Amino acid sequence: MEYASASAPSATIEVASCADTATTFGGLIAIANILNAPKPPAIVSMSYGECEATNGAGANAAFKSTFQQAVAEGVSVFVSSGDESAASCDTGAENAVHGIGVSGWTSTPYNVSVGGTDFADAYLGLNSSYWSASNTQYYESAKSYIPEIPWNDSCASRLLTGYLGYGSPFGNDGLCNSWLAYYFGFQTVTGGSGGPSGCATGTPSMFGVVSGTCKGYKKPSWQTGVIGIPNDGVRDIPDVSLFASNGFWGHWYPVCFNAEVSCAKAPDSWPGYGGTSVSAPLMAGIQALVNQVNGGAQGNPNYVYYKLAATEYGANGSVQCRSRKGWAAASSCIFYDVTMGDMDVPCTLGSGDCFKPSGVYGVLSTSSSKYKPAYGAAVGWDFATGIGSVNAYNLVNNWKSVLK
Repeated sequence: MEYASASAPSATIEVASCADTATTFGGLIAIANILNAPKPPAIVSMSYGECEATNGAGANAAFKSTFQQAVAEGVSVFVSSGDESAASCDTGAENAVHGIGVSGWTSTPYNVSVGGTDFADAYLGLNSSYWSASNTQYYESAKSYIPEIPWNDSCASRLLTGYLGYGSPFGNDGLCNSWLAYYFGFQTVTGGSGGPSGCATGTPSMFGVVSGTCKGYKKPSWQTGVIGIPNDGVRDIPDVSLFASNGFWGHWYPVCFNAEVSCAKAPDSWPGYGGTSVSAPLMAGIQALVNQVNGGAQGNPNYVYYKLAATEYGANGSVQCRSRKGWAAASSCIFYDVTMGDMDVPCTLGSGDCFKPSGVYGVLSTSSSKYKPAYGAAVGWDFATGIGSVNAYNLVNNWKSVLK
């Protein structure tokens, strides 16, 4: 099946799928098939995942080798970082019990891991500064670039905690242990994923937990040069992020498909979606624009992304490209540095990585004895949003500036 791409109108999207086997995910089989075709695509996007510790070393290696083949053929691979914040072994849960973990389908050194952001206008109380009161004939209403925060649907969010008048997300009197969190569904493990690779190889001693002989992928040579990248020796995700909200702060992706939802009707009649399953293919569409302008397939784009980010952020981060500046950000920004908020989620003690001084729920933390949320946005690269979000026009037109 073939479709047109909204983020790259001249590109063609081909949907490939295969049935799962007893041992292999069907999506991986489909990718292997198209890579072995006489003319493989220039870009592949996949929006699925399974945490490293559950996926197992053998399956993790299968994804790694397949994506390695892709980049050897010049193919760019984009994979969603996940929708479970830093707790990718707790998909769909109301709290994390397996500790910090990332998806083995997005943590390989050969793919771009795409995380998720949300708009910050509602949190900042600046809706009217960024949206017109009425739409144009094409339903456009955004006035400019809109400040962003990490996509986080949970009560562990420090921004939501303060917005709702709570002093803390944890503890007996914290938001995560309140009737409000229960009533409105804030007790959830939902948000853009990120974290260090921890169990790409080896065998966990506890199912779904980074433990035992687990080890993460070695840090790729290209993941360097940007302030904030941890000196942890392992592959860290995500690489970049795009808008992925499912409506938490009043924003989401409206989608139409003429066979079921008429695209002739106004977008407020369309169903809405979110998640990194949306941000990943959109980033792939932006890469298609890069390819169209810059001479075709580019292989692993991370080599260029990180070089461009290193140039923009320098040693101290780019103040002029801080996402919080919104419309006042410099017109030259290739990436917008998201520095507000976090993608932390509620947890119970379980296997660890949970700070729970009192109450039923604590918050996911890199320490069980101190509050070290996993993870917060910060200057430069961070686990919450990677390099940050992307200005497509500037990425396309600055691509060759760091190529030799």
